Amino acid sequence: MATTVMTPRRSYRKYIPRIIQYVILSLIVVVVFVPIVMLVFSGLKERGMAYTHPYTPPIPVYWGNMERILTSDTFWTMLKNSLILLAGTTVSTLFVCSLAAFVFARMRFRLKDLTFNIVTLGLMFPISIAILPVFLLIRQIKITDTILSIIIVQTAFSISGNVMILRGFFLSVPVELEDASYIDGCTSFDFFWRILLPMARPALAAVGALVMIASWNDLLTPLVMINKESLWTLPLGTMQFQGQYGFDISLVNAFVTLSALPTLIFYFFAERQIVSGLTAGAIKG
Repeated sequence: MATTVMTPRRSYRKYIPRIIQYVILSLIVVVVFVPIVMLVFSGLKERGMAYTHPYTPPIPVYWGNMERILTSDTFWTMLKNSLILLAGTTVSTLFVCSLAAFVFARMRFRLKDLTFNIVTLGLMFPISIAILPVFLLIRQIKITDTILSIIIVQTAFSISGNVMILRGFFLSVPVELEDASYIDGCTSFDFFWRILLPMARPALAAVGALVMIASWNDLLTPLVMINKESLWTLPLGTMQFQGQYGFDISLVNAFVTLSALPTLIFYFFAERQIVSGLTAGAIKG
């Protein structure tokens, strides 16, 4: 009985794709995490050490920068403004996008596909391109220097992509379930509110998480819309700290670390929910 003996060269070839995959993933991890690690290390060093030894671990650890920021009333005011902005943008985006996605997914009307395509055109115009005309419009209706103006702008530029995500999930719900609800006496809004939204919790959680992260890290919109120091958010405060304390890079990096920490913690716990929500409508039925 003949037996097949695999030569060492063939056995090595079998593992070459896996080795290449791990090498590429390792390079990506290094590119992503090295700047973050350097940022944290710099925030835990004194100013002189941050300039002379930027790549070494903070030994000994210097907590003066963190203490200086956490004992500042300005930091907590900016944190409060960021939380208000995050809550307002998330709630308004979920409300508008869920209703719009339901209309495009389950309702029938003339020119529905054309209207949906027009809505998705918003993905082609990022806020950095349209910020000037948007600012002129906000100034014309006289709501500049308010948190409301930022909420409106962030919500408007979040609609296109999030409507596509929720519409995909709503389309995956069987039509028979909708027909059965109508037979039981439900209206279109009853079906949306009592049946579709509870089923769409993973997708709503994914959209909410993405909106929260984007709103928390947004610098451009508060920079253009806000002039009052009492309404600064944390990303805007990062720039202001750099101007206020000159080139104290360790203090600025400590502030950036504290500002980004809530986002990192939130994403760590919400990562599975985001992935499951984004892929929930990928398979219909």
